[in-house]
Amino acid sequence: MQTKLHQWAVDDPDRRFDDLYNLVHHPDFLTVAWERVRGNKGARTAGVDRIIPAFIADDADIVAFLKNTREQLKTRAFTPLPVRERMIPKPGSGGKLRRPV
Repeated sequence: MQTKLHQWAVDDPDRRFDDLYNLVHHPDFLTVAWERVRGNKGARTAGVDRIIPAFIADDADIVAFLKNTREQLKTRAFTPLPVRERMIPKPGSGGKLRRPV
């Protein structure tokens, strides 16, 4: 879907995607997103929401988690937290840091 949306936006720069928000909280999209997150190497550590994806293993827990997430998205009550930024030391710079590329 992301590829299609990108192509449509390139083909018609003035196009408006009015119904895009409904895709964000669609159960199928949330399920695919959850499977991708669970498959990440980072699934063993907590994110900014302090939830460890690997600990949500039971099907009932996954259904409840996704239902809660969907409800927050639908009601627009979900507020993303700031992401922790990790700085990388610059070699030979005496302790200066840079942002990852």
